[in-house]
Amino acid sequence: MTYRTSSFEHEGHRLVYDEYGSGDSVVVYLHGLLLDSNLNRGIADALADRGNRVVLLDLLGHGRSDSPAHAAEYRIDSYAEQVIGLLDHLGVERAVLGGLSLGANVSLFAAVEHPERVQGLVLEMPVLEWAVPSAALAFVPMLLAAHYGRPVMRVTSAAVRRLPKTPWGPVNALMHAGSLPPEVMAAILHGVLVGPVAPSLDQRSRLEAPTLVLAHSNDLIHPFSDAVNLVNQLPNARLERARSPVELRFSPARLTDCVVEFIDEVAGRTAAKPRLTVAGSNTSSGAEVS
Repeated sequence: MTYRTSSFEHEGHRLVYDEYGSGDSVVVYLHGLLLDSNLNRGIADALADRGNRVVLLDLLGHGRSDSPAHAAEYRIDSYAEQVIGLLDHLGVERAVLGGLSLGANVSLFAAVEHPERVQGLVLEMPVLEWAVPSAALAFVPMLLAAHYGRPVMRVTSAAVRRLPKTPWGPVNALMHAGSLPPEVMAAILHGVLVGPVAPSLDQRSRLEAPTLVLAHSNDLIHPFSDAVNLVNQLPNARLERARSPVELRFSPARLTDCVVEFIDEVAGRTAAKPRLTVAGSNTSSGAEVS
């Protein structure tokens, strides 16, 4: 499916987004840390084919959006305000927000700060405060390399930028991460790690938006236990267990159907799906919790 690319100004910076489809239901789906909207093109196509208007936003510092080298501009709660700014720019009162990892947490922040703007949430591999030490172990070495190994990283990132695009959006998103100038990478990592990672437990427990959480096992940065805890904390959430971290990108049919069913429910196009309680967690029928 073809898409329309545009941009808007938010707090003095240009942010770029792509629009797919033209349905009544608006879905904003966000990429992960250091990645870009190429990650979610397949998802956007599939959701637009099912009658939704889908918007992919390149968050500040990512993709085609501006990339200031100031860590304070890359806090996750600041990213949430960019999403609300996008809705204002589009003239959209309410939307389903979602995304992977960073995108999931940005969506959570937007929902607790602006609940009247959020119709529902699709949170793919969210990260809560208990996973911060593992995330730090993964990203602090990258942050140090971006600070102290800049000459080498500049050469490497320049080489990656010269590589041709592939037919696979997720691969192109990974190439984008490798192409980031080291000063921008350092600023993004610093801003994300020093700011709040997720809304507080009190804020989460008062979030009424219908929520679908997608998660998988064997991931230290995105622990399955975080997803289970989040579903327990949110008043109106369900959990769907992915078979792998890349299922929605490379074998998407099953999870795409789950997401489409959820969006249809929150849009009022179908009746709400019954929920079961399994192993102490609220899940959709057939969801697996262990």
